Amino acid sequence: MGSGEATGDADRPSLRVVVADDSYLVREALGHVLDEAEDIDVVASCGDLPTLMRAIDEEGPDVVLTDIRMPPGQTDEGLRAAADLWRTHPGVGVVVLSQFSEPRYGLALFEHGSDGRAYLLKERVQHGDQLVSAIRAVAAGGSMIDAKIVEGLIAERRRVAASALGQLTPRELEILAYVARGHSNQAIADELVLTKRAVEKHINAIFLKLNLGLATDVSRRVKAALIYLAEHGDG
Repeated sequence: MGSGEATGDADRPSLRVVVADDSYLVREALGHVLDEAEDIDVVASCGDLPTLMRAIDEEGPDVVLTDIRMPPGQTDEGLRAAADLWRTHPGVGVVVLSQFSEPRYGLALFEHGSDGRAYLLKERVQHGDQLVSAIRAVAAGGSMIDAKIVEGLIAERRRVAASALGQLTPRELEILAYVARGHSNQAIADELVLTKRAVEKHINAIFLKLNLGLATDVSRRVKAALIYLAEHGDG
C-alpha cells in the first residue's frame, strides 16, 4: 500500500508501517485510510502479538500502528509491544488505537516518555488526516494524544492527588507547597521558623504518605511537587 515515495520529495522513502489489530475488518479499514497517504507504506498486517513482533523484526518498520487488546490474551498486548520496543527498537514509533479512553492506558503508554508515541481513540480513524499526522509525528520522534484521553488523564491525576494529599496534616501541606515552589529544606526552615531537622522529618513523612519512599531524594521531591500542583495548580 502507498506509493513508496512522498509527494514533492522523490528521494525520500515512504514511512514503513506495520498494522496490528485482531479484527480483519479494522485492519482493512486502516489499510484503506493509509493507502491514501503517498508517503506511507503498510508493509505488514497482523492479527496477534506474536505475529506483530515477528513482522517488526522482519520488516524493520518506522512505525507500528496497534490496537491495545489482541490475541493471545486480549488484555494489553499493544501496550506491552510498545514497552518492548523502547528496549529493542528505540527508533520505531508507536501509534496506539483503542476504543478505551481509560487514563491507565495512556499512563502505561507514556511511562518511558512521550517521544515517538501517540494514543488515539478508534473513533478518530474515520478522520484519516489525524491518523496520518500521528504516524508522521511519531516517525519523527514526536508525540500525539487524543484530547479525550488528555481530559481523562487530568481528571485521574486530580483524583489521585486529592486522595493522596488528604492524608497530609496542615503543616505537611504547607511544607509541600514550599517544595512545589522549589524551596530547599533550609529555605523552608527559614520561612516557617523551624529547624532544618524538623523540616526533614515532615518531608520524610510526606514522602511516605504519598508512597514515594523508595525513589531517590530528587525524584521524590519532583513527584511530590507534581502531585501537589495537580491539585492546587501553580499558585
